[in-house]
Amino acid sequence: MIRTSSNEHIRAGCVDMWNAFMLEGAEFVLGSDMPICPCTVTRVPKKIFLYPEAFRLHKKLSKINPNYHIDAYIAFYCDDQKFDGRRSGIWANPYEALELILHFSGVITPDFSTNADFPAPIKIYNTFRMRAFGFWLTKNGVPVINNVRWGTEETWEYCFDGIPFNSIVAIGTVASGLRLLKNRPDFERGLYKMVEILKPHTIIVYGSANYDCFRKLSDSGIKIISFPSQTSLAFASMKGGGDTE
Repeated sequence: MIRTSSNEHIRAGCVDMWNAFMLEGAEFVLGSDMPICPCTVTRVPKKIFLYPEAFRLHKKLSKINPNYHIDAYIAFYCDDQKFDGRRSGIWANPYEALELILHFSGVITPDFSTNADFPAPIKIYNTFRMRAFGFWLTKNGVPVINNVRWGTEETWEYCFDGIPFNSIVAIGTVASGLRLLKNRPDFERGLYKMVEILKPHTIIVYGSANYDCFRKLSDSGIKIISFPSQTSLAFASMKGGGDTE
């Protein structure tokens, strides 16, 4: 069930401190109040740049050609401070971020952190921001793929809300701790729960997908597409190949 946003009760003179403008026209999941962010993508990205790399490219290329275009998607699978700074981040300065993003083919929605040791309200808020920012980008004509991020079981009550069923979704395995056997059960349970609820036909994995859980999903008919992380590419170039994730 859904409800639709309304600005009819906004008092004159109020300052939008929380980027409520992003949600004009949005629909929300009843119960969690999570904004619904449609997946507006029908083809898989050819390449993925992390936001800091895209930012550096934009500073250089915009001086040479203000109308440049890069056929790649932007993702945010890096430390939050690299894209969510208090003064220069995408949430604090969304229009500056949009100016950059419009030079690329699309976006995987931000991976605001929801770490297990975070207080529950922070995890819910960061999930909310993923959907809100993604919805706003779609209103501005940006092709969007939803990033899915879950934590321990209590996050399952809301962490999949606002993402369309049977669509393309993206996840990151960088810094997930999957290389350690003790960390895999929690990740795998969340992954299988995501598939059960959202039923995606395609999962984009930023980082290594060389794990049994992804092979099982592939065998079940879900398309798994892995993009190596920048760290993996750097190690591969030094060592002549190999999976380091």
